Amino acid sequence: MVNYQYHRIFGIVLDSLGIGEAPDAKKYNDIGADTLGHIGAYFGEDLKIPNLKRMGLGNVRQEPSIRGIEPSSDPLGYFGKASEVSVGKDSMDGHWEMMGVPVTTPLGFFPNGFPTALIDKIQRYSGRKVIVNQPYSGTEVIFDFGEEQLRTGSLIVYTSGDSVLQIAANTNVIPLDELYRICAYVRSITIDQYCLGRIIARPFTGESQTDFARTGERRDYTLEPPVATVLDDLYKAQLDVLGVGKINDIFSNRGISQGWHTRNNEEGMLKTLEMTSQDFEGFCFTNLVDFDALYGHRRDIRREGEALMAFDRLLGRLLEKLRWNDLLIITADHGNDPGFRGSDHTREFVPLLVYSPSMTRRGSLGVRKSFADFGATLLENFKISNNELGKSFLNQLI
Repeated sequence: MVNYQYHRIFGIVLDSLGIGEAPDAKKYNDIGADTLGHIGAYFGEDLKIPNLKRMGLGNVRQEPSIRGIEPSSDPLGYFGKASEVSVGKDSMDGHWEMMGVPVTTPLGFFPNGFPTALIDKIQRYSGRKVIVNQPYSGTEVIFDFGEEQLRTGSLIVYTSGDSVLQIAANTNVIPLDELYRICAYVRSITIDQYCLGRIIARPFTGESQTDFARTGERRDYTLEPPVATVLDDLYKAQLDVLGVGKINDIFSNRGISQGWHTRNNEEGMLKTLEMTSQDFEGFCFTNLVDFDALYGHRRDIRREGEALMAFDRLLGRLLEKLRWNDLLIITADHGNDPGFRGSDHTREFVPLLVYSPSMTRRGSLGVRKSFADFGATLLENFKISNNELGKSFLNQLI
């Protein structure tokens, strides 16, 4: 067995849990965005997240401090924050950058809806009419058009402030397999010509406007990373690479030994907890999407805070299960401030919390210049040559 500093590394992405506007927030019209700050302001002392506080979440940003997220006088490990260098603020951009592949060329963006030529291809392939074709909130679009979709069997196609084409369909009229097949086709025709970052299948259920609800069978069809990611490097080195949640989708199933789609945050954390009892050597990468998909885009600040508290309870169980030579890294991929205008992602710093039971010291990792520092740390730990993207913080973990 190779003498790695850490034999198992667990990375958890709290999807969209930003921690204040990034230096380039003005470029994205996101001045004032502050996901965790606004959650803290809403809940105050009622925000019960003792384990995140113990890990130093309140130490990440003391000026201005976050109400309800007080700094710890004796944090468990190391804390910091990171800014993004990718040109977008989407999940794919954030995760790819973490794993050493920043997105440097703007992806296709269609703020007024998709070209007629593309819509025509989707209609011909599917044999179904396309309706909506404009920017929309995912929950509002099924509220406004769900009954028409149920009655006609059409495809609800919509977009957002990111490089995404989303297709919503009621599974009572369009089975999951058919929806997935259509989305896979759309993915195949939007790589070169339209360069869309993600095609997202958005199944929902219900019989009328009052009870329509999106299901947990969402599926993301992303572009394939143009070069090898850190996941590819780990996999090539014959290390275990485990993907939980939408990790498989984000990396197009590449560089992953085993992966599990999960329907919600709880299921994702339970799978991660299950992995703590496995004798693997390598990296377990988890995405918890509810913060983003269910609450951030809907600007539902109360439920997002409740979800954060639910995560914290499971985090307490995870901390108890970590082995001496395990490392836990908690971060985010972008912001999606539920206290901000609109319904799109927000350009923010992301928190960086790092802990191992073997640590004898605590301290600040400072402000990291790129999410890629995460991947660089993985490479150094597992003794793999760095791709020069990102700066490892492994030597700071004592």
